[in-house]
Parts: sequence; C-alpha cells; structure tokens
Amino acid sequence: MAGVALALAGAEDVDALAALYAACLDDGWSAEALARLLATPEGFAVIARIDDVPQAFALARVVAEDCELLALGTRPGARRRGLARRLVAALAREAARRGARAMFLEVAEDNRAARALYAAAGFARAGRRPAYYARPGNAGAGGAAAALVLRRDLDARGVA
Repeated sequence: MAGVALALAGAEDVDALAALYAACLDDGWSAEALARLLATPEGFAVIARIDDVPQAFALARVVAEDCELLALGTRPGARRRGLARRLVAALAREAARRGARAMFLEVAEDNRAARALYAAAGFARAGRRPAYYARPGNAGAGGAAAALVLRRDLDARGVA
C-alpha cells in the first residue's frame, strides 16, 4: 500500500498514540499509561501511518521468551487495508528481535474479524476465559463475553 510507514513508537509519540487508541477502541489507555509501558524495557508499540497520519497501532511487551500483544487498533476509516496484518507481522519481528519465542493474546470470542486476522497470522487457540469481557447488553454470562487465548510460535526472524 503506497504511503504506509510502520515505525516503533517512542516517548515523542505518546500523545498521538493515546489519541489513536481512543479513536480505534473503547476504553483506551491514557497517555500516562502508554508512557509507562514505553518507558519499560519490556514494552513497545508500532504505529502505522498513511501519508504521515497515524492510522493504526499495536502495543506489546516481551517478558522472558513470551510476547503479549496487548492491543491492536485501526481507525474506522482505515480498516480493511491490511494495516492490522502488517502490524502483527512487525510486532512478531520486533518480539523475536527482543528474544521472544512465542506470542500470546486475548481476543473476544465474539470478535469474528479479529479472530480471522489472528488465524491468518498463524495464531491458534491455547485457552478460553469465560465471562472475561464486560458486555452491557449481553444477557449470557452475566453481561460478559468469553476471551480466547491465542498463541503463535516465533522463530528468530519472527516468522511462525
């Protein structure tokens, strides 16, 4: 895709990252929380820009040999352009560079689009957490949706 650039986020990107998070997902992280994550040796973020405008992001942390994908979001107007797929691949490469041998994430069981993305990226089900995500109009499970825990092995290049 022309005009797309992926880059690791730095401290100078915290405000833009917080605004992007709020535009993409409910319950976004504050700039302070993002700054704390990026200030740790474990935490990192990748931002996708189209023509220098932030359009999508991914947050992760690597602890020991595991990488946890914490959040992934794309602005509504930039969805279905492959940005999330590219961000997951970039995270995998960076996680492997940092010594991770596997990536993990949690996804709402009812989020079909995200589950399809992760399946195409090589993630497989590793577990299930019932009633994990609050869903105010969801009568089942007391207003909550289950989370699936997904896992993907990485080689030294971040490839499954």
